[in-house]
Amino acid sequence: MNIHDTGTSSLLLGSEEVPPVLEKNTGSASPFLLICDHYGRLIPRGLGDLGVPQSELTRHIAWDVGIAGVAEGLAMRLGAQLIAQRYSRLVIDCNRPLDAASSIPLISEATLIPGNEGLGREATRARRTAIFDPYHRRITEVIDQRLREGQPTVLVSLHSFTPVYAGIARPWHVGTLYRYDQNLPPLLLRHLRAEPGLTVGDNEPYAVREDTDYSIPAHGEARGLINSGIEIRQDLIAEDAGQQQWADRLARILSEIENELLARISA
Repeated sequence: MNIHDTGTSSLLLGSEEVPPVLEKNTGSASPFLLICDHYGRLIPRGLGDLGVPQSELTRHIAWDVGIAGVAEGLAMRLGAQLIAQRYSRLVIDCNRPLDAASSIPLISEATLIPGNEGLGREATRARRTAIFDPYHRRITEVIDQRLREGQPTVLVSLHSFTPVYAGIARPWHVGTLYRYDQNLPPLLLRHLRAEPGLTVGDNEPYAVREDTDYSIPAHGEARGLINSGIEIRQDLIAEDAGQQQWADRLARILSEIENELLARISA
């Protein structure tokens, strides 16, 4: 394990490092706008490995296992724009309010994150400036453009969840996450529950909350967009075959409900 001290420099990502934002199908005409807060698990070179064993950096504490493949597959099948974030949630969690304790976690599940201890204001700001801000700024820019052009927009936030958390097994295969929207989540629930063999959670294993969620409140609810999060259990999408199966399933379901959503948007 190693931790690198970046001092007070606000330049966390050098020009040689991978940009934080990944995009697919820019300018898509599809009404679906896909976002993926926990797509990647990169760590800026200046932070070393945050003092965390490599075996931990491949687990769900560092990213949403399997969701990258689902997100890219779904974007390809729908022809929908995808905006994803490539850096680990252990550096800064792009689906947490900046004042939340879990924004830059000191502990994740039972794993200590030594590289996040004792961060000063400048080091914290560097992570926000390099990773959090560009990701959410890009989502805002895309939504702004779509609204200016009168393009219908349905926001879908893609996540995955661990089969067991804090020793408790989770029976759901997939779940919806929402708070206020009564358009997309009920349609998703109805169609997912019609799939053979699926246990489907309604706001399970999580519900959207303002103190623990950022993306749906900021980009979906605040902008008045039809929206929902989709959570898929990680053991179902740990391998490519499962990722493609779920991309197929979600593409089919979203295509089936697209016209009904468009009718509601134009009503």
